[in-house]
Amino acid sequence: MTETGKHNAWRNWAGNVRAHPVRSLAPGSAEELARIVTTAADDGLTVKAVGTGHSFTAAAATDGVLIRPDRLSGIHGIDRAAGTVTVGAGTPLCQLNQVLAAEGLSLTNMGDIMAQTAAGATSTGTHGTGRDSGSIAAQIKGLELVTADGSVLHCSEKENPEVFAAARIGLGALGVVTAITFAVEPLFLLTAREEPMRWERVLAEFGRLAAENEHFEFYWFPHTANCTVKRNNRSPGPAAPPGRISGWIEDELLSNGVFQAACALGRAVPAAVPPIARISSRALSARTYTDIAYKVFTSPRRVRFVEMEYAIPRAAAVDALRELKAMVDRSRLRISFPVEVRIAPADDITLSTASGRDSAYIAVHLYRGTPHQGYFTAVERIMTAHGGRPHWGKLHGRDAAYLSEVYPRFGEFTALRDRLDPQRVFGNAYLRRVLGD
Repeated sequence: MTETGKHNAWRNWAGNVRAHPVRSLAPGSAEELARIVTTAADDGLTVKAVGTGHSFTAAAATDGVLIRPDRLSGIHGIDRAAGTVTVGAGTPLCQLNQVLAAEGLSLTNMGDIMAQTAAGATSTGTHGTGRDSGSIAAQIKGLELVTADGSVLHCSEKENPEVFAAARIGLGALGVVTAITFAVEPLFLLTAREEPMRWERVLAEFGRLAAENEHFEFYWFPHTANCTVKRNNRSPGPAAPPGRISGWIEDELLSNGVFQAACALGRAVPAAVPPIARISSRALSARTYTDIAYKVFTSPRRVRFVEMEYAIPRAAAVDALRELKAMVDRSRLRISFPVEVRIAPADDITLSTASGRDSAYIAVHLYRGTPHQGYFTAVERIMTAHGGRPHWGKLHGRDAAYLSEVYPRFGEFTALRDRLDPQRVFGNAYLRRVLGD
């Protein structure tokens, strides 16, 4: 066990959440972690595990014992016959993807960044976009969980299945995940097609675009009628990745460097936001390229922001988007970040945002340091009117009373929590709000 420093302040990636744990520890095994948990419980301290801090909520914050994942990482094994890989919970997704690619293997789907740890990404419901393939958690085949009494549970569809159903997206409420087994498949190529498209056309063709493409998403630039549409589909090859210079211009210079400067200007001078949006929405040109899957799914995100995202029934997406645009157009809000829209199929995870229903995800962002409350509250009002479920790792104002209405299996999760952690060793203020006492 490594102690990383007493009274260390911790903060998340966006800088909007800070914590001051009594102890910050980095165990090297599930057995070490189990001893830490039972000792903390005896001392009356809570225990929370963190990843890389890419959640915008205080889901991982604690003033008790903070578990850092540095030594719970690495590839434990690849089972080609079973089509699985087992990794330590603290393994960064970038490392996992690189190892899998070197072995000729791949995850089926990914979110758009890969800086998170495996457990951090899955526990909060990180997802990409997919007609048939769901979140990263939906690709889990097994996991190892340290519970409040120091037990080490091995969970799968056959072993502790009721825990498995919930702990794939467990919010850190059921215990600390120490290892995860993911389904993998042979490495594949994706052809990415990115192009500008007008707002009305995207909404008119939303159903067709979602049905005809394996991975469809789009970005709408507020204060304009302009969108960027992305379609990723499997390809027999050959690989034809973006050129080094053109890729740098699109993904680094425009999407990060110039964009950050534009956001900073918009924060300082809000009246500049609409004209900047009109320019920005035309800056990225159409392009098509083919590369291995994770390089297409993911992109660098260097501009820091805060975010709120809601999952709504897919059939409600177009109406909700029209309401969102109308709200922005009639308001005095100045929104420098595009609105991101993605889709996912229904899954069977207890508190997944796609649990039991095909979903559309609508994500809104603002540059770090920009007042966000008015914008996010207005968007949240629209999303909740459509039965929206907030992303567990992103900002929202909902509580257990609301969430119990939009998750049919909410009581199943809280009953399991009562059994596994009756003393709330893994509790904090965020979990009290979203799950209740």
